[in-house]
Amino acid sequence: MTEPVTPGSTGPAPADPLLAELLTLALEAGRRAGALLRDGRPDDLAVAATKTSPIDVVTEMDLAAEKLITGYLSEHRPHDGFLGEEGAASPGTSGVRWVIDPLDGTVNYLYGLPTWAVSIAAERDGETVVGVVAAPLRGETYHAVLGGGAYVGDRRLAARPSPPLDQALISTGFGYLQHRRAHQADVAQRMIPLLRDIRRGGSAAIDLCDVAAGRLDGYYERGLNPWDLAAGDLIAREAGCLTGGRPGEPASGELTVAASPGVFAPLQELLEEHGAWHD
Repeated sequence: MTEPVTPGSTGPAPADPLLAELLTLALEAGRRAGALLRDGRPDDLAVAATKTSPIDVVTEMDLAAEKLITGYLSEHRPHDGFLGEEGAASPGTSGVRWVIDPLDGTVNYLYGLPTWAVSIAAERDGETVVGVVAAPLRGETYHAVLGGGAYVGDRRLAARPSPPLDQALISTGFGYLQHRRAHQADVAQRMIPLLRDIRRGGSAAIDLCDVAAGRLDGYYERGLNPWDLAAGDLIAREAGCLTGGRPGEPASGELTVAASPGVFAPLQELLEEHGAWHD
């Protein structure tokens, strides 16, 4: 669900000069990394390393994209901090920290599937104030500034009107550890009869943006890291969605939930009932 803004723009410029600068840098870093990943993917792309399990992979392109992003941002803002999936970590001294997933949906990318994205968020004094998710094979870049709304390109995003839960299309994801995946599959199996259907796209950042864009009624997942959700969570909230974790708690690695306002609480309660927050 979108409403038009000025054609050719990326939405109104933030009034705060710092936020305007951070948004401009995040958009350009996302564009450059997205182009690198799209155009530079070798035909014989190989796994460079594994993380939590043999199916939780890092490719050479993850590493190259994170190096590009951190290098570009450091060039323009040398005193900022970083938290990146592939190892970038520094506290910085400016009060600004960049939270980066250079390739969200690595397994999709490895297999040549299109659902992957570059996710870049900027925090100021611990609060996420800018989020950018670039999805090059969709030809879309989502972005939001705290208090300024969410956009895909020049179109403003709005949460989908909320249906009853049994008519809601919900997306989820599965972790890489076998015991966690088994429990997540069990939760999904019990929930499917209570929903319109469940989707599994393989990129948390894109799932959150799809909730923001009204392409999904909701999304949940256990086991996300800060870089998986920082940008997408802000984009969803600025589109009018609700986000959180277990009832009364913020989104976290324990559980992340995002949905249109009328779907959020019933979905959250159902997830609590079925133990989606534990393995």
